[in-house]
Amino acid sequence: MYSHGSESLIKQAREIQESELQKFYSRLVKLLQAKELSHETVDSLQRLHIILFATKFTRTLPVELQKRLLSLLSAPAEQIQVLSSAVLRETLPLSGQELNYNQENAAQLNSHAAALLLSRAGSRAELSSLCTQFLRSLESRQSEGPAHSFTHILPIINTMLTHSPECLTEDHVTLLSKKLVDWLRYASITQGGGASSGGFFTGPRLRQPMPVAELDGTVSGDFFTVLCVGQGFTEDQWMNVYSFSMLRHWLLTYHSVSTGSTTADTDDRSEVDGSVVSMVSATSSSSRLLPPKERLREKAFQYCQRLIEQSDRKTHRRIDAELQKACLVEAVGILDCVCVEDASLVYRTFPCIKALFGRLSSDLSFARVLLPIAQFYLNHGEMAAVDCESVWKVVFGRFPAELFNDAFLAHELLRFLRLNLESLQLRLPQYTRSFPNLLKFLAWNSPAVVDDFVDLLPSLVTTGTAVELLHTLLDLPCLSATLVLQHRSTCLPISDTGGRSLVSLDAFRNPSFRGLFLFLLRGEAGSGDTIDRLSTLHEQLAEAASWPRVVQCAQTVPVLLHIFFNTVVTIADQKLLAHLILVMLERSSLLLSLRTFIREVHRVFSCHLLRLCKLQPSLVMDQSHELVEFAGTTANVYNKEEMYTHVVWVLGEYLSVSCDSRCSVRLITSCFEALEAVLFEITSSTPPPGSPCPAPRVITTLMSALAKLASRSHDLIPRVSLFLSKLRSVTRCGSVTWCSDEEDLVAIVTRGEELWSLLKTPGVAQSVLTPSAHVTTPQWHKDTNVSMPLTQTHMHSKHHRFYTR
Repeated sequence: MYSHGSESLIKQAREIQESELQKFYSRLVKLLQAKELSHETVDSLQRLHIILFATKFTRTLPVELQKRLLSLLSAPAEQIQVLSSAVLRETLPLSGQELNYNQENAAQLNSHAAALLLSRAGSRAELSSLCTQFLRSLESRQSEGPAHSFTHILPIINTMLTHSPECLTEDHVTLLSKKLVDWLRYASITQGGGASSGGFFTGPRLRQPMPVAELDGTVSGDFFTVLCVGQGFTEDQWMNVYSFSMLRHWLLTYHSVSTGSTTADTDDRSEVDGSVVSMVSATSSSSRLLPPKERLREKAFQYCQRLIEQSDRKTHRRIDAELQKACLVEAVGILDCVCVEDASLVYRTFPCIKALFGRLSSDLSFARVLLPIAQFYLNHGEMAAVDCESVWKVVFGRFPAELFNDAFLAHELLRFLRLNLESLQLRLPQYTRSFPNLLKFLAWNSPAVVDDFVDLLPSLVTTGTAVELLHTLLDLPCLSATLVLQHRSTCLPISDTGGRSLVSLDAFRNPSFRGLFLFLLRGEAGSGDTIDRLSTLHEQLAEAASWPRVVQCAQTVPVLLHIFFNTVVTIADQKLLAHLILVMLERSSLLLSLRTFIREVHRVFSCHLLRLCKLQPSLVMDQSHELVEFAGTTANVYNKEEMYTHVVWVLGEYLSVSCDSRCSVRLITSCFEALEAVLFEITSSTPPPGSPCPAPRVITTLMSALAKLASRSHDLIPRVSLFLSKLRSVTRCGSVTWCSDEEDLVAIVTRGEELWSLLKTPGVAQSVLTPSAHVTTPQWHKDTNVSMPLTQTHMHSKHHRFYTR
């Protein structure tokens, strides 16, 4: 975890002796007494932090050193502030004196001192007291404190609100809401006299105060917002910026405050500290009669409306355009919050949001802004009775189709889907139909978004989409390769002959194969479950099997298949389940040529084929023709071992009159003959060139299935017995070509002898190999009139498990 050098330093820090430590403390105190802090002082502080951090117990520093470190919290260099705060957080406080000192000077705190202060608060009461001190400092006038004395207070309160909202009281909420109203709506509209202290407003010192400007350079004619620019800024303008940055968080969480004593003040008139109210948008006297929370919502509404108007202005710098987008995201989110709290604002807000969507929807560079707009439509569209179809066409259509390679948008969109999953399922049928488009995010960047799709996939599985969704999941590696080709095709001109030519890229541009790729790139479900020429598509994409993006995508498919089948069994009827079994049989040989991918998919198919048939045994009868055809194909023994074994087991276990009355002797005989032919072929011939010997499990499963079928049609018993006796005699002559391992051969012969002995008594064979329901699912605790002794029934069940495992 640590480098060798770091481990050495930590080891030295842990082994330092107490006497050496006291000398080090004394030397550090002398260094801190100097007027200017040297590099040696900084190195010593760093070493002290390592010593304190590396030990298991918390140390107490000498009083003098503790005081020196506390004084460094207000040092001009931020590096010193960070180091002193980090050191003090690793120590035990001497007393409560430094805490009281900081409370009395809360307005002069910086963020590092505040972090220390919050870490020392040991209870809710202390946090609440701290909050009171901070808020009181906000009530002092600008002239009473140094410049920018308030700029650290709001971030501190925001931190407290994040981690412990219950420490705030109703009085705190009232006071802060009043102050936020002042800063948001009544900040100065003239530039400050001095140069800006940093942030995104920078510039040289101005001699004469001038009005702030808009981003397009024109003089601002309305109240100050975060999108106003200037070369110097006043304290209340900075507080305007800070207030806007925490406004949405405040609106979302101030409901969690404790219900303590409140100060009734519905006729509030917030103090306006030297602010100028614009004549263009001066508030009416009625808004001043609102309670603080309602008044804050009204001012937030006006502020966001103005931001949306400002965002339409032409900017001269790219960074200003990005700032506009960021502010729009926040503004729409805040409007959503205030409309959730006050439904009457929905009708005032929707015209503005609708106009904003109309202005931005054609420009996908504003995709990040369009998502909060979609959230607003989802939350309030039904109440306002507006048509939301165009919004969802952009969100579910253009976003995944055109911006699948935008990692940030993928994260934001999938987060939007997860947070609103219930509403999307209930109110938007477009959501479930859009899975071919949404899966493009997964196909392009599987590791980053697979967790999102683990949560989302169950919501996409319906009776109408299940079959097509299964095909789409199996084609995800092909989709990944197609997206890579599409991306390369747009980057490389057709006439470009430089570099190595890709066969798949040529196929992508070839009109004769265009339909195959267009199907994979479709934006909505319903155009067909799959395509006829899958094998042709796989041939054209053969070289893509080694591409890292395709390999990563293929690794996620088995996980999603498990989720798909676990979900579909809860909603599907027998007809749909039968169709899914048919899809599994067909697609087992139609997968992109990645060896590990094919093996894992077969394993998933085998697991869930068994589960489906156990859940609905009559499914075997519904798909008996396809299952028998699959089991009767010898090639499947060698290239689909896992799935072939389970298909054979399912046929032997559930092809019975006891499972489905439609089962006939003719069908049992037909299945028997198919399995018999395969077993005879693989045990009487050498495996095909390049193929390994058939797995012992396949051979024993075939023998057990034949024995089960023969126990249900006694005319077949002589044929099984003859084969088993020949098998024993052949193996006595020495090694065989179809089994290279002697232990495996012994196990096969042993199983054959057990089955042969059992079939000598047909009645016993049928009761063991095809037990009745009361043996497989006993109810001894319910039935008091069981005639068969318990031990005998247990032996039947034991024999059944042994011979069919």
